[in-house]
Amino acid sequence: MKSRRLLSMLCATVMVTSAVTACAPTADSGATTGSTAVDTGDTTVDDTGDTGADTGDTGADTSATEGKEYSDDEIVNWTFFGGMPGSEKNDGNEVMEIIAKKTGVRVKETWLTGQTVEEAVGTIVASGDYPTFIDGGDGMMQLYDAGALIPWDDYIEKYPNIKELYSPAEWDRFRMDDGHIYWANQFGNTYGESKQTTHNDEAFWIQVKVLEWANYPKVETLDDYFKLLEDYAAAHPDDGVIPYTCLCEDWRYFCLENAPEFLDGYPNDGSVIVDTSSGTPTIVDYNTTPTAKMYFSKLNEEYKKGIVDSEFATQTYDEYIAKLSTGNVLGMCDQWWDFAYTVNDVFKQQGLDTQGCNYVPLGLVAKPGMEQMWHTYGDTQNVASGLGVTTACEDPDRAFAFINQLLDQDIHNLRFWGVEGVDYNVDENGLFFRTEDMRMKCADTEYKASHLCDYSYFPQWGGTSRDGKNAMTPTEQTSEFFDSLAEPLVKCFEAYGVTTYPEFIGSSKTKTTGVWFPMYSYSNNMTSSTEGGIAWTKMGECKHKWLPQIVMADNFDSAWEDYMKAYNACNPQAFLDEMQTELDRRVAAAEAAGE
Repeated sequence: MKSRRLLSMLCATVMVTSAVTACAPTADSGATTGSTAVDTGDTTVDDTGDTGADTGDTGADTSATEGKEYSDDEIVNWTFFGGMPGSEKNDGNEVMEIIAKKTGVRVKETWLTGQTVEEAVGTIVASGDYPTFIDGGDGMMQLYDAGALIPWDDYIEKYPNIKELYSPAEWDRFRMDDGHIYWANQFGNTYGESKQTTHNDEAFWIQVKVLEWANYPKVETLDDYFKLLEDYAAAHPDDGVIPYTCLCEDWRYFCLENAPEFLDGYPNDGSVIVDTSSGTPTIVDYNTTPTAKMYFSKLNEEYKKGIVDSEFATQTYDEYIAKLSTGNVLGMCDQWWDFAYTVNDVFKQQGLDTQGCNYVPLGLVAKPGMEQMWHTYGDTQNVASGLGVTTACEDPDRAFAFINQLLDQDIHNLRFWGVEGVDYNVDENGLFFRTEDMRMKCADTEYKASHLCDYSYFPQWGGTSRDGKNAMTPTEQTSEFFDSLAEPLVKCFEAYGVTTYPEFIGSSKTKTTGVWFPMYSYSNNMTSSTEGGIAWTKMGECKHKWLPQIVMADNFDSAWEDYMKAYNACNPQAFLDEMQTELDRRVAAAEAAGE
């Protein structure tokens, strides 16, 4: 039975101490044909999704066709490509069909497989065979340079749901050199009051069963963390545990390479540290700091002890997720969105959550007493990538109308809560909730493929619903978050006196980021057209090659010296100089705007 103490703490925490972030949530996807009704046993829900309940205000009047139900021959079938792995929906997906009836649009989603995103986007550009919608990730500049994207400018003004995603100043940050906006990032927007409960960002993660075994100790430094993993593994030699694993595949090698910036107490600017200790914001290379050498030396030490997974350097993302899903991996460094949406559902389906296999985040630092900035970032605007509409779209106005309609409250509810009476209920106070059976279904892979459709890489809101009561998503609904926790998580939260993952990481509003944040929104769009862009590419290639070798090296000091020679040959100073120029520009722009 859940503890009353934690429930009272959660109910008191109406406004969580950190704003919503969603760098990259679930990548569920898919397409449908035909029309269906949802048979729920006690209730049959028609294709409009309406069960007759009043769920509150559904937002602004955003469409001249509001209330219209489209017939099958009126529905257009369009396509989306996401430059990241994802799971496709079944044909006839029930919620997708409801949305199609309401909007007149059905979208077949496909995802990245077997290539880097740059390779995949390059192939699309070379063929000229564009999907209707695209999020090309780090390949968005390729699409822009190819003239493959339709400007958003006129449609932002026409469609109010789209317009309110960002302030005028924020929309301007998406403008390209030609003065137009070609994409909008889908994530990190909070409507109304923040209701964040998850730490959607990076951390060192650890299973709650390890913390319970050790009587919930304070884990502050990297040394503390690995000592705990070592001790638990030694005490459970026959459990088949993997104390620590890491992902190095493709762009996800951030799981290995960027921890030094956090261990030194800096926020996630992604590609650099911004040091303000002198009073003037200054770019610092986190790859060459003493903490960077200490961190990789520690990984090397733990690898030799057998604590670091022997397969870490060669495992694919799918193999990594499969390994985590067994419940045998005690810890890793990763972004929540990179593993949790899949792994946590598997844990729930297999009962591993009740065995303490769920992960909680730890904000580790290099030395005891250091300030940590493993922060849950609120409304971080990443202008480097997002959703675009391509020139293959035969009806751009309808495409932007569809994006706009996906942000109507009733459709937003369908995307993230599902069908009322089937995937959630509404209590006498108008609050949404799920039964345990509903939670189990919504965590089931087949059910998600055949029934749920969140259009996860289209614009979306976190925070509070327009009804002023509910969260935009179930994971942010305070009562739902609590009720969904397995008992080992409840005990862990209580032991550390926290009620949410952001509190666990130590995230709070007092830890603010600079006006330049995040610097990766600039570096992610650097190209070979500049000396710094060339250096940035070479630096990435060098790190991707050398860092796994350093971790596995017989002689760490010798390997580190060889790595530094190779790294410095990439001309990193050219990259750092361009980043400093951009940092100075952002600071000056903010000062001019009075920020």
